[in-house]
Amino acid sequence: MDQWPHDISLDAFRKTWVLEGEPLWLRVFDVHRDKMQIKNPQIAVGNLEKIFTCTFQLANAKGFQAMSLRDLSRDTGISMGGLYAYIGSKDDLAGAIAEVLRTTLDAVLSDQAVLSLPPVQRLQAILYGDLYMNDIMHSWYYFCYLESKGLSPEQREAAMQMELKFDERLRNTFEAGVVTGEFKADRLTLLASNTTAMLQQWYLKRWKFSRQGTRIEDYAQFVLDTTLSSLGHHAV
Repeated sequence: MDQWPHDISLDAFRKTWVLEGEPLWLRVFDVHRDKMQIKNPQIAVGNLEKIFTCTFQLANAKGFQAMSLRDLSRDTGISMGGLYAYIGSKDDLAGAIAEVLRTTLDAVLSDQAVLSLPPVQRLQAILYGDLYMNDIMHSWYYFCYLESKGLSPEQREAAMQMELKFDERLRNTFEAGVVTGEFKADRLTLLASNTTAMLQQWYLKRWKFSRQGTRIEDYAQFVLDTTLSSLGHHAV
């Protein structure tokens, strides 16, 4: 089959999951619509793109804690009154960023096409899919990890739960491989946490891998090979 996740290439992933451009901003609208005064997606998506893109730029330049809604109004060209029609507060904005990332990750990695794969191929799709999604939505990941200290306690807890759910998804895949006899059962919870940490190295240290000339596919395969080795299985 020539489509994701049977085809594990970045091109195949992009064709199946369009996570940029208008489809992304429509996804943002759907996630955030209950907290906005603007209910028409055709009106909202352009301003949502401005608001979130400028938020990432300001957060990178001065930190989300130091950023004000007045800064955001200036950089987006949207009046303060107009801005409040989309976001009620910085907490609302940070919460929307985390929720968009969480729901998108759930959609990509809980897709039936991934869940129906045998354990080794499922693990491959989870690892490659997470890294590909990070490549496309890097600003969203970077914000959630770098700015977590400035979020509300509820939002920090939600971010931790998102990571724990990812660990659980990995552990469940490991356990499925143990049942089929493909993997060995040895400290699976710790291995899941370690695998997640390897993925996070790509999120946070892309400059290092760029200097090494490491492509995303090469890193995804390295994480897969390392994890499979720890599970007592030869690489795919």
